[in-house]
Amino acid sequence: MAWFLAAIAVSISLWVISLSRILSSSSCVPSNPPFFRAGSGKKRNVLLVIAHPDDESMFFAPTILFLNSEGHNIHILCISTGNAEGVGNNRKEEIYRACAILKIPLQQVKVLDHPCLQDGFKNTWDHELLARLIEDEIKVWDIDSLITFDDFGVSGHPNHRDVHHGIRMLLSANKQRKFEAWELVSRSIFRKYTGPLDVWLSTVSSSYYRQKQIYCLLNNRPSKSYLAMAEHQSQWVWYVSMIELAPLCQIRILLLNIVSMTNRIHVYFMYENLRAQLSQDFTILDIVL
Repeated sequence: MAWFLAAIAVSISLWVISLSRILSSSSCVPSNPPFFRAGSGKKRNVLLVIAHPDDESMFFAPTILFLNSEGHNIHILCISTGNAEGVGNNRKEEIYRACAILKIPLQQVKVLDHPCLQDGFKNTWDHELLARLIEDEIKVWDIDSLITFDDFGVSGHPNHRDVHHGIRMLLSANKQRKFEAWELVSRSIFRKYTGPLDVWLSTVSSSYYRQKQIYCLLNNRPSKSYLAMAEHQSQWVWYVSMIELAPLCQIRILLLNIVSMTNRIHVYFMYENLRAQLSQDFTILDIVL
C-alpha cells in the first residue's frame, strides 16, 4: 500500500511540475526557431484545411494562436458544414464565431457544402475533388504554407483522413509547387492520456533534438482555446462526454502543438503530435496536441 501511495504522490508531483512548466515557458521551445518566425521578414499566408467546424478549435488552437502572435495571415478552409446530425447551418455559424475569438477574419474563413463531401463516418470523400478545391483556394489566397491532418487524422475520423489524402494527391501533382505542407501527427493512446506530463516530455525532447527541427508550441492562453470551443454549442454534449472520459487528454490538446520540420527524413514523434513523416511530396510539420 505504501508503494502505491508513493507512486501516486510522485505522479501528482510530476503532473503539477509539468503544468507549471507549460504556464511559465515561452510560446515556443526551443526559442527563436525559424518556423514561421516574424523575424524572417516574411509574413506567411497559411491555409489550415480541416474537415468539420470545430476542428480548428479542438485540434489546431495552439498553432493558430502562435501564428497570430507572429503576425501571419491565417486562412481556414473547412471542407464540410458538419451536417451529419442535421445541424450544419448552426455549425457553420459556430465556426465563424470561434474564429473571431481566435482572431481570424470572417473573410478568411470558407466553409464548403459540396454534395459529394458531406460529413459522416460512412461517407468517403473524393481525393481528386478535394485536391482541386484546395488548389483553387491556394491560388485565390496566394498560399505559401498548408497545415492539415496526417493519414490517421488525429481521431481516426475518415473525413480527416480523406483531407490528408486529398492534399497528398495535390502535392504529388505539383512537384514544382511554391508552397510547403505540414501535417498534424496522430499519436499513441498512452501519450494522449498523460496530460501535462507529456507536454513537458515533448518540450524536453524537442530542446535536445540534434537537428533542431522539432518545436513545441505552448499555449499559454488555454482560456482562448476553451472560449473558441465554447462557441460550438451544438457539440457541447460531445465535448462534455469527452472531458469526463479523458480530461488529461483534453488538457494536453488545448495546451500544446509540436511542430517539426523534416528534411527528407522520417521522424516519428509525439501525438495528435503533428507527426513528421516526410515523403518527397511533403515538407512536414509535427503538431502535437
